[in-house]
Amino acid sequence: MTAPLDRPPAEMRMTPEERAVFDRRRRARNWAILAALGGLVVLFYFISMARLLRG
Repeated sequence: MTAPLDRPPAEMRMTPEERAVFDRRRRARNWAILAALGGLVVLFYFISMARLLRG
């Protein structure tokens, strides 16, 4: 018999403290990805402007 899809197995469940650490790390990782993507957008914008202005 298989476990229901909406509940993880017992060995994968986290304590509230583990969940808080997991969420904090995920949030930090998401902010880092956002910053990297934003940096790329700004870089591409300035490269595009330089190429347009140069002719």
